[in-house]
Amino acid sequence: MYNTETEEKRKHSSRIVPFSCYRCKLPDYFTSVPLHWHGEFELSIIQEGCIECICGDVKYLMREGDIVIVAPNVLHAMYPHGEFQRYDTVVFSPDMLGASENDRSAAECIRPIADGFCAIHVTPAHTYYNELKITADNIISCAIGNTARLDMLMKSELLRLFWLLENSGDIDCRAHSEVNRSEVIRPALEYIAENYGDNITIDKLAETVHLSKSYFMSRFRQAAGVSAVEYITQYRIRAACSVLTESSKTVSEISFECGFRNLSNFNRAFKRLMGCTPNEYRKKI
Repeated sequence: MYNTETEEKRKHSSRIVPFSCYRCKLPDYFTSVPLHWHGEFELSIIQEGCIECICGDVKYLMREGDIVIVAPNVLHAMYPHGEFQRYDTVVFSPDMLGASENDRSAAECIRPIADGFCAIHVTPAHTYYNELKITADNIISCAIGNTARLDMLMKSELLRLFWLLENSGDIDCRAHSEVNRSEVIRPALEYIAENYGDNITIDKLAETVHLSKSYFMSRFRQAAGVSAVEYITQYRIRAACSVLTESSKTVSEISFECGFRNLSNFNRAFKRLMGCTPNEYRKKI
């Protein structure tokens, strides 16, 4: 069972509104979206630019118009490829598909969906691309509109989306996906999420996944797209960004709280990743 205390902290859905919508710009808000996971499905459409998407063991180079659907609990990340990227994302609970119902479609088709794939990359070469793109755009529009009436339409469009994907063979509801090789580093990611404010060593991370230090570093870079040291730095800076916008704490306090023991190192890392100083970021956001 996954450790729910160390999954992504942001809550994307509630019982009343079982989805969230994000209009993302890289590098305006964050320079990247490091490897993470959550218990909801995720649908993203690239609106501008080019993004490298890591889902489990697979890497996609996504361009304008491409769509990616990520299953619950799958490790995934978004890294920029070029100067500017813009994409829309809806993160939604399986309940939006009627997964909690007891009819035959829920039992035989809906609930098995998450086991039928890890991630699906849809490009203009896809047989049903035009229909899938229209459906995905409608889902994004409904999520942005965010009303009870639009929720009804969004549910129907989500069902149509997965019907098209299942019909085209992208999802096999009768099969169970294999555990991908990147899963081996999940305990290390959970350890970082739980202890990012403390001193974290590569030796300790390797120990959490029962691998040698050198092999762990190789597997981590392969799965996450960056080194473990760089991932920790990115995680700490993202945490600092949240505190900067949600509190009145000083930069020095935030630096220490997020795992930096030297203010100069924090400022240098922040400027490298965010393109501005912590105080400039706080004013901008």
